[in-house]
Amino acid sequence: MTDWFGLLFFALLIIGIFVGLKILAKPNKRTEAEFERGAAESASMLGASMNALQEILDPAAAKAKEVQTQLKERSL
Repeated sequence: MTDWFGLLFFALLIIGIFVGLKILAKPNKRTEAEFERGAAESASMLGASMNALQEILDPAAAKAKEVQTQLKERSL
């Protein structure tokens, strides 16, 4: 009798895992505006952090970028 309970337990466990993974795999329904806003926020934060890291690792490149920006401002 206990073998049947064990078999039933494992069968329910496997079915529960399968159903749970199906629920987690469903994509969230978002509007295009929500998607664009999220993409812009993550891109701006990632870009800012990468720029800061690049300035720390290569100060000469940071100085060159600053000089280029100043030259562009003067030409306008």
